[in-house]
Amino acid sequence: MDEEIGRIKKSENTDIVVKVDDYGGEKGITIREYITTDRYTGFTKQGTRIPAEKWGDFKKILDKIEL
Repeated sequence: MDEEIGRIKKSENTDIVVKVDDYGGEKGITIREYITTDRYTGFTKQGTRIPAEKWGDFKKILDKIEL
């Protein structure tokens, strides 16, 4: 069960993709870079995965950011 939540354009060839997934039987949020080039199109190794039980903690950190 992978559900893409959204994308943010990072550069001309790179998007940041946020999705809800189920990895090894554990639900979580994955945030990874997706590139489109002549040589390769797909996800890179750049990114992170937040387990569902830690999502609330992560969201609290994000709520503290003011730009």
